[in-house]
Amino acid sequence: MPDGFTYTDNLMNLAAIIYRPEDDLDSLLASFAMELLDQGRRVGGIVQNNRKGICGPVKLMEVMDLGTGRIIPICQNLGPGAVSCRLDTGGLADASLAVRNAVAQQVELVVINKFGKTEAEGRGLRGELAMAVEAGLPVLTGVPWRFYNA
Repeated sequence: MPDGFTYTDNLMNLAAIIYRPEDDLDSLLASFAMELLDQGRRVGGIVQNNRKGICGPVKLMEVMDLGTGRIIPICQNLGPGAVSCRLDTGGLADASLAVRNAVAQQVELVVINKFGKTEAEGRGLRGELAMAVEAGLPVLTGVPWRFYNA
């Protein structure tokens, strides 16, 4: 980091959509990012899609790498009745790489649609979010209302 640089120097490049459970932020961010890509803009990072699937009675979590279009599952099938965290650390590592690649490519906008419990606890993709802000890139994320203070 350059001498005299503080984390807050680039905060104007960070935007978060605060949303409630009934809001469909995943579709909003995916549509927005895809529209920008269709216009030829250089957008990178990840958008999240939750759908019913193999992860039991709850939704399957997956993200799409905006740079490649690759779908990355980020949940584990723990079976019915499981109460442990379903987040797949291997999938999260792939999602991390997608964000890091976007930062390395100096895209026009980094989208990180993954700020949940893990990020609120200081883990997950929080470091990648900070990396994009520190690089001076515009960043757009979504934050569930319950994690607003984090």
